[in-house]
This record gives sequence, structure tokens and C-alpha cells, in this order.
Amino acid sequence: MICKQNPAKVHLTQIVGDKMQKVDLCDDCAKKKGVNDPAGFSLADLLLGLGASQEMAQSSGGEDIKCPNCGFTQADFKKAGRLGCSQCYLAFAEGLEGLLKTMHKGTKHVGKVPAALRQSRDLNERLKHLQKKIGKSRHRRRLRTGRQSAR
Repeated sequence: MICKQNPAKVHLTQIVGDKMQKVDLCDDCAKKKGVNDPAGFSLADLLLGLGASQEMAQSSGGEDIKCPNCGFTQADFKKAGRLGCSQCYLAFAEGLEGLLKTMHKGTKHVGKVPAALRQSRDLNERLKHLQKKIGKSRHRRRLRTGRQSAR
């Protein structure tokens, strides 16, 4: 697709939202873009944006962090573009936080909730909050009446 002269042998697909973009590269164009060179091309960088794996490495202070559960390293993440196990998220937490903030709206998954359930959940949260306020108010009142009766 880049040079349109040689047959494409490298096919990349990027999906953002509901739009899909395909790039087909011949060997020469892929080499120029660094796609065929494992040292110059990182799947993590492709998925997370250029410089993503370097950002993770900088956040660790140059120290090669290893997951205590599966042994996955930052180099493994750079090659694979994914983590090895659920414990990797804790091991690489510092570096991942910045990456996740740039990829998503935040670092906490909130998911989608049906409107009726969300309304019910919001009402329950408000009820708990008000019950807590009432409890504090009753406690303060008991303390005041206890002080007054002690006089």
C-alpha cells in the first residue's frame, strides 16, 4: 500500500472505535518502517502508541522488573504487547498506570450499567450516605446529652 510496487507481505490492522484501518506493506516498506526488525518494532508500542514500552522502562528507573508469579519481564511485555498473568498488573503497576491513563479515561474499570440498575445503585448509595449521616448525628446528640447530665 505504501509503495504499491511490490506484493504486500506484512498486513497490519488497526481498529479504533467502529473504524478499521488496514495497512499492507511489502518487505522493503516494512523494513523501512521498522516492522520486520524485532529490535526496532514493538507490538506494545504499536498497540499502545510509540514510546509506550520506553515509558514503562523509565518508570522502573532502568531496573528490569520481573513478575514474581509468572516471571514475565518488561522485555517480554515489549515483545508480546500483553502481560503474562493477573499478578503482572501489580508487578508493573507503576509503569502501567501512565499507559492506561493515556489509553482509557482512567485506571479503574467502571463498565457499562443499564439505566434502571444504575438508578437503583445510585439510590442505594444515597441511602447509605444519609443513614451514615443520621448515625453520626445521633452519636453527637448522645455525647451532648451525656455531658449535660454529668453536670
